[in-house]
Amino acid sequence: MSGVSGIPIGLSASSVFPENTTRAFEIAAELGYDGVEVLVTADPVTQDADALGELAERHGVSMLSIHSPCLLITARVWGTDPIGKLERSVELAEKVGAATVVVHPPFVWQRVSAGRFPEETRRIAAETQVHVAVENMFPVKVLGRVVSGYRPHFDPTREDYPAYTLDLSHTAAAGMDALELADRMADRMVHVHLGDGDGEMRDEHLVPGRGIVACAELLGSLSGRRFAGTVVAEVSTRTRSDADRMVDLAETLAFAREHLAG
Repeated sequence: MSGVSGIPIGLSASSVFPENTTRAFEIAAELGYDGVEVLVTADPVTQDADALGELAERHGVSMLSIHSPCLLITARVWGTDPIGKLERSVELAEKVGAATVVVHPPFVWQRVSAGRFPEETRRIAAETQVHVAVENMFPVKVLGRVVSGYRPHFDPTREDYPAYTLDLSHTAAAGMDALELADRMADRMVHVHLGDGDGEMRDEHLVPGRGIVACAELLGSLSGRRFAGTVVAEVSTRTRSDADRMVDLAETLAFAREHLAG
């Protein structure tokens, strides 16, 4: 593993956007990440267990997690029902050997699914060995008012989910204390998205250490929390050159190694 902590450090395929998932595996191998988090998109490779398995074998990196297609840009991938998307994500994770599926709470306009989401998430999780880890999100401003764009809420700890993903960039966007949220997630925190933010109400995903989030403190606290999950770098490099993207992703990996080592 990448650090003396034994906690795997993965690279989210979203971190190489607009490059594709194949490139994410190449970069993960080149920089020394332990594995990849695959974001399911309209790209057929992200939906194909055999194709993903070939990439993992070719580059010698594991598939640590699958991110369900629950973003705005994947609104119609695998249909429009969040629960159906989650079920298919779990099936894919089982086929490729990924330990975790990351999922967002439904959007506010997905009223029917939102009402069923907590119960259905618990049901799906009970039927698999894969961690179904609901991710913390953040509010948005609409006509000058701050509202939650998610149901039941952008803070998943308000519901009794079996597992959680702590996204550090999202804590900045939500004005939340990352360490306090980790305390509330407790031993059901099985996955961490490593990124940073300036505290603006937007999804920034900065390289850790470049914003206001207590990224170093959170990583340093994981051994004391008996964290047995995975840390995945999720930083935005979409406006960066290829060379600068590699610098940012190498810096993120070095940051994770340093602070996980404690």
